[in-house]
Amino acid sequence: MATVEAKESFLSAFERDEKKSARLKPGWLRELQRSAIARFRDLGFPTTRDEEWKYTNVDPILAVDFAKANGHAPAAEEPAEIVLSSFSEEADNRLVFVNGLHSPGLSSLRRVPSGVRVLSLAEALANDDRIVENHLARYARYHEQTFTALNTAFAADGAVIHVPEGIAVEAPIHVVYASIGTAAPFVAQPRNLLLLESGSRTRIVESYVGVGVQAYFTNVVTEIVGGEGATIDHYRLQREGNSGFHIGALDARLHSNCALTAHAITLSGSLVRNDVRVVLAGEGAECFLNGLYLIDGNQHVDNHTEIEHLKPRATSLELYKGILGGHARAVFNGKILVHKDAQKTNARQTNKNLLLSENAVVNTKPQLEIHADDVKCSHGSTIGQLDRDALFYLRSRGLDLTDAQSLLSYAFASDVVGRITIEPMRARLDEYLMTKFGRD
Repeated sequence: MATVEAKESFLSAFERDEKKSARLKPGWLRELQRSAIARFRDLGFPTTRDEEWKYTNVDPILAVDFAKANGHAPAAEEPAEIVLSSFSEEADNRLVFVNGLHSPGLSSLRRVPSGVRVLSLAEALANDDRIVENHLARYARYHEQTFTALNTAFAADGAVIHVPEGIAVEAPIHVVYASIGTAAPFVAQPRNLLLLESGSRTRIVESYVGVGVQAYFTNVVTEIVGGEGATIDHYRLQREGNSGFHIGALDARLHSNCALTAHAITLSGSLVRNDVRVVLAGEGAECFLNGLYLIDGNQHVDNHTEIEHLKPRATSLELYKGILGGHARAVFNGKILVHKDAQKTNARQTNKNLLLSENAVVNTKPQLEIHADDVKCSHGSTIGQLDRDALFYLRSRGLDLTDAQSLLSYAFASDVVGRITIEPMRARLDEYLMTKFGRD
């Protein structure tokens, strides 16, 4: 019943929004959003009877009566806590959104090279930006995925980053989404569009943080297009509140010799689902996916990844690690799809999980679907507890049991953190790990 009521609530909200703001939107966007809401109406919300959602029940989200379907102005902003929680306190380039709405007062763009555009989607749409028209919703699969369709139907704000051909942006660009409690639960539906032309290079961080204890729901979609020979470092840091729900989709399309390194770090949140899909559409393209999830209590984190090899001599390497305590639940579902023409593919997928509690549960499903005959592909997953021999060794050197467990947990997680190339962010995460595992 909650599923039906939630669906009708979003459909009604769309009708109200369209009556209010349809004339302010460009014609192409109105057509796109009508198509997306129609697809949402057909798809409905997923249930555990759907194979892709078998271990993730979205009923806790649908049971909440959200007052706003997209964005809600907070009573007051809390800049210090937002900046600290997002690990962006040392960032020269910061684009901040509060409850789904751009906050110019908290944003700062001091080291953006000439020609590079970093702006809010709302601003781009107000100016009828042709780049947005040409690329928005071309890569994310709103025809197939309910929450992507819902986000597309309500897309109104988010980050637009365009790096022209041959330009290198040395200072990282931080995009911060902060959810601050309001009188009633709300939904924020950010839409990000990241376009890097041939030979360009940049590092982009998306941070999602929750301030306060009220329930809220972040439903985000990010689309990345990498031109020939472009180099992209992308980070998603999730520190949602304990009552925060987060569902995110990342869809990337990489052209010849483009290299994407995408990091997904999940540190909190009540229910979190991450869908990552990378299409290696050009010969020699490279994709490196690194993931880390640290959860406890009753938290639930679901990571779904799909890497699609279309052309020859492309490489994809994937490493996701999870540490679970309490009654936490985690899901990892990774798929590598190699098409017939994608000869000389090199692909490896690894998922490792460390259980710190007898009550923690992981469901992991790595997959390979290969239609080419000249490839090097592998996958594997592990679920286990701390190594008894390692614990014995550390205790024999004078550490008590708690310290030995903390040290091994820290070492397990730091393997992924060490791959982060933004030094201040890596240092803050390292500090977070030391505190979490009692090594301060």
